[in-house]
Amino acid sequence: MKYNPHKYQEYATDYILKNPIAGIFLDMGLGKSIITLTAIFDLTLDSFLVRKVLVIAPLRVAKNTWPAEIQKWDHLKGLQYSLAVGSAPERKAALMKRAQVYIINRENVDWLISKSGLPFDYDMLVIDELSSFKSHQAKRFKSLIKVRPKVKRIVGLTGTPSSNGLMDLWAEYRLLDMGQRLGRFIGRYRENFFVPDKRNQQIIFSYKPRPGAEDAIHQLISDITISMKGRDYLKLPDLVINEVPVRLSEDEMKSLDVMKRDLITRIKGEEISAVNAAALSNKLLQMANGAVYDDEGDVVYIHDRKLEALEDLIEAAVITQRTLCLYVNPVTRLSQ
Repeated sequence: MKYNPHKYQEYATDYILKNPIAGIFLDMGLGKSIITLTAIFDLTLDSFLVRKVLVIAPLRVAKNTWPAEIQKWDHLKGLQYSLAVGSAPERKAALMKRAQVYIINRENVDWLISKSGLPFDYDMLVIDELSSFKSHQAKRFKSLIKVRPKVKRIVGLTGTPSSNGLMDLWAEYRLLDMGQRLGRFIGRYRENFFVPDKRNQQIIFSYKPRPGAEDAIHQLISDITISMKGRDYLKLPDLVINEVPVRLSEDEMKSLDVMKRDLITRIKGEEISAVNAAALSNKLLQMANGAVYDDEGDVVYIHDRKLEALEDLIEAAVITQRTLCLYVNPVTRLSQ
């Protein structure tokens, strides 16, 4: 497929090329993977500034997203990758293959650095979902920080860099710039930008930012970071809500009415009861959804109305998609 990048994608790719340290904080759907891969192609096969790239990602993303993106785009042809997942022997064999890009899941970072016996000779590191390294006490962080000085280039990708607050940023930027901007030690970072919040005498449970801390932190990291929101760059159609009514049979409605009136009913010989109004509300919701817990805690099946409606929606969507494919390309087979 031909890659026609948006202006923001061109900007982000150029940013990675010009900055050896880059934090790319983009919302989901803005194309973090293809932006980074385009830069990797240039660095490895065009300018030859990079020899080996290690991509660290969540398991599903490592197995599916990155290989699929490399195979999908025409301009990435020639970029060789090796997927290091599976058993230890399989991972080791994959890491010994000849390629420009090596992809591994984040759970195996400690194995790669401390247990694989292979040299860490990657000169570029890409961390997909940088926020998964927000804990400075995690093994994956401690292992990666040991080899970070060996890496000439690093890219951190995420859409949620500080999902639990500004404290998350320290470990992420400790990996990115080795402590140049937010400090080398978490204690000093806390002292500079936070004050104790919830505490019990000398025991501190949480911290809150000092006044102006957020702006100060953002200013410190701004030279190696770009952040983009989907609403600013993606033009999506207005939301259309399609309500699909699901109607129960007369017997099923009768059971609901009896339960609502008497707080007790029988379904398929099993007694269903509610001790108060809150329990009644839960029971009615369960019955409407198709199954309910009896008084013994066992599941009593009632109907599949919602699943049948969902099946109809999926079937209609598939037929619509196939019709569109036939309209665009008349030789497309329906079996595809």
